Amino acid sequence: MSKFFYGIEDLFVNYLFAPYDLFRFMESWWASNTVNWIFTIIGFVAMVYWMKELKIFNDNGEEDKSITSHTYI
Repeated sequence: MSKFFYGIEDLFVNYLFAPYDLFRFMESWWASNTVNWIFTIIGFVAMVYWMKELKIFNDNGEEDKSITSHTYI
């Protein structure tokens, strides 16, 4: 079972998080914060897009707003 967990460790440390090792060697506060700001901006744009789409469905009356619960409650 320990080989399974070592395999998960190897996947994350050596492959998935490998691009972040670049920032450790650069030791640049500005580069690290730039990456964080890029992710924040992408998340904000995605949230604005999603809210706009929800408003379109809400304005068209396509949203099911009936109050129902499960049959087992």
